[in-house]
Amino acid sequence: MNKKIAVIAGDGIGPEIVTEAVKVLEKIEELFDHHFEYDFVPAGGSAIDQTGIPLPAETLRHCKAADSVLLGAVGGPKWDGLEKHLRPERALLELRSSLGLYANIRPVKLFSALKNASPLKTSILDEGLDLVVVRELIGGLYFGDRKTFVNQDGELEAHDLLVYTEGEIRRIAETAFQLAMQRRKIVTSVDKANVLDSSRLWRKVLHQVKEKYPEVKYNDMLVDNCAMQLIHNPAQFDVIVTENLFGDILSDEASMLTGSIGMIPSMSTGAAGPGMYEPIHGSAPDIAGQNIANPIATILSAAMMLRYAFGLTQESQVIEAAVERVLSKGFVTSDIHSENKSVVSCSHMGDLICEQITILQKD
Repeated sequence: MNKKIAVIAGDGIGPEIVTEAVKVLEKIEELFDHHFEYDFVPAGGSAIDQTGIPLPAETLRHCKAADSVLLGAVGGPKWDGLEKHLRPERALLELRSSLGLYANIRPVKLFSALKNASPLKTSILDEGLDLVVVRELIGGLYFGDRKTFVNQDGELEAHDLLVYTEGEIRRIAETAFQLAMQRRKIVTSVDKANVLDSSRLWRKVLHQVKEKYPEVKYNDMLVDNCAMQLIHNPAQFDVIVTENLFGDILSDEASMLTGSIGMIPSMSTGAAGPGMYEPIHGSAPDIAGQNIANPIATILSAAMMLRYAFGLTQESQVIEAAVERVLSKGFVTSDIHSENKSVVSCSHMGDLICEQITILQKD
């Protein structure tokens, strides 16, 4: 198989973790006789330093021409003083919008070897932790009109507009129900319908869509209750579907139940064109360049890319099994706090996973 991958290393630890993901992909190429062409392009702070803007037109062109996009992380305090339209994070928003990536899918699964790294009690974890957050990605507060101005009282006042259309809600609902049909057939829709008109529309549309999927058990849940239930009883969840802001917050909360946010991959997809695969964590500039970052989320994102973008299920499963094996042997990076573990560097973790991929393929 020949595929072109646009690679955006980004900022902070981005180049380090992407290097390890590419290393794993190269091992897959070697063992399974594939060819991936890597097109390295800048975005975020690195692009600002090179071109003055967070998403150069050339980068977007290369991403649109690729079969998939692999992203590290963007942002950092170096660029905090820039105008909002020039901040590194604008690259993410523009990429999502330009590529039509309306669905962000974030699997949250606890590896058995990391049970002691989770902040939850063993009695709770024994009930199970295997869920997916389906986050609407190109609507809501992050894409609504916003302004800051001096009001009639002479004070600064800021407005952010939360907007959703029926069509935007319906397509993300369909994504969630279709995913649930491949899993345990449970959908929990999270909103704030007791307060927000946008959430009341959200709930109305979700109720319409659920009628098409009678096999799926459906629940409405307010976002504040969901935040509590993720801690109290995460086993009840299979597929959580929610709007942009709620999804951003809840998936980060859920990720920590696995022991580290550095373990959670994600994919962003749309109706057509390439998808984007990335870890859910940020650029962690405080540890950048120290070779101690956790590359597993990025490596698992690459595995998701193989499965969902390229249809390479076996290759994806081999990567996931290799990660499981490395962790079960007691190797972790410094972000995973657990007793009786061997802490290794970012690059060593990539090497260990590649080693296990080779062993698994030979077996």
